Amino acid sequence: MSGLQPLDAGLNSECRAFAEVLRKLFLELNVTLRRYASRCFIDPGTLSRYLGGSRIPAWRFVADLFGHLAEDHGIIVEEGEQQRIRALHLAALRTNASISQAVQHLAGELKAADEEARKSTAQEERLDHAVDDTRGLIADLDDRLKKLENDLGDQLPLHPDPAADHAALLQERNTLAAGLAHMAAELEETRRRAGLAEARCELLERQLVHIEQRQGTLLPAPELVSLVDPLDAPVLACGLHPKVLLVDDQGANLLALEAVLGVHGYDMVSVASGPDALRALLESDDFAVILLDVQMPDMDGYETAAHIKRRARTRDIPIIFLTAIGNDPEYSMRGYAAGAVDFIVKPFDPWALRAKVAVFVEFYLQRHREHPTPH
Repeated sequence: MSGLQPLDAGLNSECRAFAEVLRKLFLELNVTLRRYASRCFIDPGTLSRYLGGSRIPAWRFVADLFGHLAEDHGIIVEEGEQQRIRALHLAALRTNASISQAVQHLAGELKAADEEARKSTAQEERLDHAVDDTRGLIADLDDRLKKLENDLGDQLPLHPDPAADHAALLQERNTLAAGLAHMAAELEETRRRAGLAEARCELLERQLVHIEQRQGTLLPAPELVSLVDPLDAPVLACGLHPKVLLVDDQGANLLALEAVLGVHGYDMVSVASGPDALRALLESDDFAVILLDVQMPDMDGYETAAHIKRRARTRDIPIIFLTAIGNDPEYSMRGYAAGAVDFIVKPFDPWALRAKVAVFVEFYLQRHREHPTPH
């Protein structure tokens, strides 16, 4: 009779919990979806999304639903139950807002990476043409130099002063050759930057897909702890608890990272310095990803990353830099040169952080499925 569709797949626990309560209340009305949508002056599609969990209604809609139940069927939703539903509603709203913010954040990063990729690719094409043109000029000068050398050898010069002409052409050729070497080096660096930007675009696209399709739970407020179920991470389903190394000299930052990532069931190892991180990696190098603060005393993140990348057993562990410096391209390129695969700017968005880490955990799990470690 109601015309309800199944709950949307991939709902996070907050949205699912609220949608289930909302559906139960709606079914008590014993009316069709279209009829109730008309009563509430909303589109049937909108009501369907409310009851499917993909869209969170305003609290006024829920309050009206309480009123309709009382008027039509004498069903009174007690004050305590209303407060519980209100808490579920707030949790769902809070989660949806965080998802939107993280999607916007990652979409902005993707736009910047795409601009860098297009700019680098265009520069690569220009340099490629310039290198080809310069090589052609050098080849032409080599031919002319060879002819002049033949003239000098035959003692039958076709030019008034072949030696002077030869010296001038040779200087021009050497100048072009020096310019060619510089352009070739610049072309190689531009290709590297373009490759990094393309790889970053692919990574950000995967992170966006993860946020949209595999939504976890937002950190609950203290009063909502009992109402929010932890996310059953895929790592638990396959029997693996990937290790994540957290490196930050500020204890408060480590606690924040542990709190945000804790719901996923990762085995987190927290250290307060670069040397401590290197010691942790000596004890075990089976980490899915490393979150590494850039600005630390004594040994900063760049130096720590360089040491990690020098060691054969740890060089392939992805490093995400944590930085309060900002998104300046100079800093990001220095980070990529040091071996970083991604950046997180403080203060970080919890959803964006989870998406970035989860993608590298997926890579880690895929490697273990393809090449299981013998017990």
